[in-house]
Amino acid sequence: MPRSTIARIDLQALRDNFALAQKLAGSARAMAVVKADGYGHGIRQVALALAEMAPKYAVACLEEALAIRDAGLRQPVVLLQGVHEEGDLSGCLAHGFEPVLHSQAQLKWLECCGDRPDFWLKVNSGMNRLGFRPAELPDVMAAIDAMGARPRLLGFVTHFACADDPSSTRTAEQTECFVQGTAAWPELMRSVGNSAAHFLPGQPLFDWSRPGIMLYGGSPSVGKIGPELGLKPVMTLEAPLISTRIVKAGEAVGYGSAWVAEQDTPMGMVAIGYGDGYPRHAGTDTPAAVGGQRIRLIGRVSMDMLAVDLTNAPDARPGDRVELWGETVGVDEVATCAGTISYELMTGITARVPREYR
Repeated sequence: MPRSTIARIDLQALRDNFALAQKLAGSARAMAVVKADGYGHGIRQVALALAEMAPKYAVACLEEALAIRDAGLRQPVVLLQGVHEEGDLSGCLAHGFEPVLHSQAQLKWLECCGDRPDFWLKVNSGMNRLGFRPAELPDVMAAIDAMGARPRLLGFVTHFACADDPSSTRTAEQTECFVQGTAAWPELMRSVGNSAAHFLPGQPLFDWSRPGIMLYGGSPSVGKIGPELGLKPVMTLEAPLISTRIVKAGEAVGYGSAWVAEQDTPMGMVAIGYGDGYPRHAGTDTPAAVGGQRIRLIGRVSMDMLAVDLTNAPDARPGDRVELWGETVGVDEVATCAGTISYELMTGITARVPREYR
C-alpha cells in the first residue's frame, strides 16, 4: 500500500477563483493561464474544470497547448513564449493555437510560413525579457503588412514587472508606454493583465486579462496572502504523521543538529520532504497543522521526512494527517518562511505526490 502523502485539489475553489478574476477584469475577458502543468495542479484536470468558464487558455509552450487538445478541449490556446522552431507555426494553425511572437527570427519564420496561424505581438514596455520595443513596432507592422499576415494578427501583449507592488510607479509607466506604442492600431486587441494587475485599483486591463497564480489561491501581491484577496486555496498538501516521541531537553533533531530542545518537547515525524517538492529551506517555525490545530516545523527538512513540534497538538498520533499548506496554513505563509513565493512551491511538488481531485 503506498504512503498517503497527497495533494488534494479542490476544483470548485479553482472555478470560484476564476470567477473572481473575471469579475475583477471588468469588461476584459479572462484567459486562464494553465502553464507549468496547471501551476502544479495538473493541466488536464485544471483545463477541464474551467472548460465551461474560460473562453481561452494560455500556456508557455507547444507541448502544454497539446495537452489541452489531448483533453478534448477546443478553446483557443495562447502560447506566451511563442514558438521555438519554424515548423511549429503550421502546428499552431492546425490546432488553433495563438503564438505570441517576440523576435525578428520568429517574424522571419512567419514570412516563410504558407498558411499562417492567428498570432499576437509581444511589446517590451519595460520588463526587458522578450518583445519588440515600441519604437520598433512601425517597422514590424510594415513587415507584417508586406507579407500579407495582418488579417491573422490579433493584437498586442505586454507583461508587467512590478504589478505585485501597489506602491510602485512602474506599472503605470509600462501601461502608458504600451498605450502610446500601440495607439496607431486601435482596431487590434490588447492584453496586459497578470494576476497582480487585477488587484490594482484603476488599472486598465483592455481586452484580455491573464490570471495565473490567483486561480490557484496564491497571492500575487506583496504583503498579502490569498484569503485577504478573496482567493480560495485550491491545493491542500497533506502527509501522514508516522511517529511521535518526546525529545528531551538538550537533545537535537535532524541533520546538522540544527534544532535543540530547550525543554522536553513532543515531536512527530511527517512523511514528506524535499524529494516531494516541499521546500528544504522551510526551517524551524514554519507553520503546519494537524486536526485543524496549527503546529510548527523544527530542524531541517530531509528528503523524505520532516519534524514537527506537537506541543499545540498533544493528542496527535501516528496516522494522523498533517497539512503542510491548505485551508489552515496558507501556501503564501509557507513560501514566506522558505524565502520564496507560492508559485515555486506549487509548481515544485514532484510526481511522486499523487493529486486527488474533488
